[in-house]
Amino acid sequence: MESSKRLLFLLLCLLFCLPFGVWTVARSVSAILYERDCGGHLKRAADANTIELADQELAIAVRYLEANRMTEGYTSIVYTVPSEDVGFWYRNLKASLEELRKIPSDASQLEKSNVLLKLRQTLLDHKGSGEEVTNPVGISVFPHNTLYMIWAVVGLILFIVGAICLLAALQE
Repeated sequence: MESSKRLLFLLLCLLFCLPFGVWTVARSVSAILYERDCGGHLKRAADANTIELADQELAIAVRYLEANRMTEGYTSIVYTVPSEDVGFWYRNLKASLEELRKIPSDASQLEKSNVLLKLRQTLLDHKGSGEEVTNPVGISVFPHNTLYMIWAVVGLILFIVGAICLLAALQE
């Protein structure tokens, strides 16, 4: 009887650790899906050597943002800062797409190169580790940032309780 209670207690401790583990997986999957469906296309638009390629890739990213309601708001939860303004970021991408589409097919190579260079500067940030696509922090889980934050806090608390109980049970 004692061993079955101990086993049940151990399972309960592990169950407490589960929400934080699932949160970690969910955040990782969200980041991968965002990169595949939007972020990677923004990078490809920045790297494009022709107006047509840049237009094609940027259009895919803008459609994704519109389809996933990523056109307004902030990724921050407690307070807002300009770098987390999804609306500005979206409008900037949309304006870049419109600018690409205004270039006439008979434009000079210099005009086309200037537009592509401006697009590259809009889409990429220069960091110490190299160039990165400009994204608001936390965009991969937007517009569900508050839910993910609550999940993380509750999951972390349960994880700590579960880990302490598990260690206590294993030391008996």
